[in-house]
Amino acid sequence: MIGKILIANRGEVALRILRACREMGIETVAVHSTADASAMHVRLADESVCIGPPPARDSYLNTAAILSAAEISGAEAVHPGYGFLAENADFAQMVEDHGLVFIGPTPEHIALMGDKIVAKRTAVELGLPVVPGSEGPVDDEPAARRAAERLGYPVLIKAVAGGGGRGMSLVEGPAGLGDALRMARNEARLGFGDDRVYLEKFLARPRHIEVQVLADQHGNAVHLGERDCTLQRRHQKVVEEAPSPVLGARERARIGEQVAAAMRRLGYRGLGTVEFLWQDGDFYFIEMNTRLQVEHPVTEMVTGIDLVREQVRVAAGKPLGFSQDAVRFTGHAVEWRITAEDPQTLTPRAGTVTAYHAPGGPGVRVDSALYAGYAVPPHYDSLIAKLIIHDVDREMCLRRSERALAETVIDGVPTNIPLLRRILADEAFERSDYDTNWLGRLLAAAAT
Repeated sequence: MIGKILIANRGEVALRILRACREMGIETVAVHSTADASAMHVRLADESVCIGPPPARDSYLNTAAILSAAEISGAEAVHPGYGFLAENADFAQMVEDHGLVFIGPTPEHIALMGDKIVAKRTAVELGLPVVPGSEGPVDDEPAARRAAERLGYPVLIKAVAGGGGRGMSLVEGPAGLGDALRMARNEARLGFGDDRVYLEKFLARPRHIEVQVLADQHGNAVHLGERDCTLQRRHQKVVEEAPSPVLGARERARIGEQVAAAMRRLGYRGLGTVEFLWQDGDFYFIEMNTRLQVEHPVTEMVTGIDLVREQVRVAAGKPLGFSQDAVRFTGHAVEWRITAEDPQTLTPRAGTVTAYHAPGGPGVRVDSALYAGYAVPPHYDSLIAKLIIHDVDREMCLRRSERALAETVIDGVPTNIPLLRRILADEAFERSDYDTNWLGRLLAAAAT
C-alpha cells in the first residue's frame, strides 16, 4: 500500500482526502498558498509545503511547485481531488514521469474524455446514447449555421475543452447564432486556452443524471448507481441526490450496466462519472468526468462505500474488493452545496467566519474545512461546506434536511443557505417536478 500521499488541492476536498488517508494509516502532505497557511487541511496534515502566492495559477496550478513539494517531502503518490489539476492529462503524465503514483485514471483516458468531441465519439463507439450534435468542432460561422439547420433550433454552442458552463451558449434561432458563436469562442479561449466549439441539439426540459463508476487495473468495473444533479444555476450544480427520483429500478440497472460495460471495454481505471441528460425516458451522453466529484458523498451514503479509499486502493494496484452483486443501495441522500455568496445577488463574498456550528444527529454529514476565525479567501471557488443528508426515503430525507439547514450557523460571511431553504420549501422541488432550467426560472421570477 502507498505510504505517503501529497494532496494537490485545498478546502473541504483536501480535508476529505486527508481523513481517508488517516483511517488507512497513510501519511499526508498538504500543499498550500500563502492565503491558506492557516487552513484546516494544513493544520491536520502530517506535513505541509507552501507552493506560492494566492492566485491559483501561481500555487494550486503550479505543477513545478507541486512536484517539488512531492519530491522534498518524500511523497509516493499525488491525489488531485477535484478542480485545479484533477483533469489535467499533462500533470498526470508529469506525476508518473517523476516516478510517483497518480491517484486517478491514466493520462490517456483523462485526455480522451477532456476533449468533448473525442469523448462523444468514444461514447458512440462504446455503445452509449449521445445528444445529436455537430460531427466535430465548427470552424466558422457558415459551418455552424449548416450544423444548426441540420439539428434544428434551439441549439447549444459548447466549448470542446469546456466544463462548468463556461464557453456554453444557447441559441434560439438563426439571428443570434453569429454573436453567440463569437462569445462562446472568446469565453472558451479565456477559460481553457482553446477556442474550439461544437454544437448540440438543445433539450427543452431535461434532467441531469450521472452514473458513478469504479474500475481497477485488472479489468473489473462496477457502477455505484446514479446521482440526480438537475438543480443547477448557470450550469453549476446546487443540490444533488441519490437515487434519482425519476428513475425506476429497471431503468437504473439498465443505464448502470451500460456504463460499467463501457468502462470495461475502455480499460478504464479508478473513479469516473458518466454524465447524461435524461428526457422522456431517454438518456443522452454529454461528458465524462475522470475524477472524484463534488457530489460523491451522496453515493457514499446510499452504498456505504468510501470512494476515496477505493481510489487509493485501485491506484495501489489492488483489485476491487467487491462485485456488482455486492453493491447495495439503501435509502435516499441529498447534498446541499453551501457557498459564501451574497443571499440576494448570489455573487461570491469573502470574509472571516465569526461563528460556526455544524448540524448533527443521525444521517447528517458535513464536509467542510470551516472553523470560527477562518478567513474565507477571495481567490478560489465559493464552496465552503457540503451538507449531506441520508434517510430511509426521499420524503424523510427532505424533512431531515429542513431541520439540519435550520441548525447550520455560519456567521461573518454571507451564504446561500436562504436559497437552499427556499428550494426545499418549494412544492415543485418536493414533487421532483423540475428540469435543469427550473432554478434559473425561479430566480428570474423572484427578481421581477
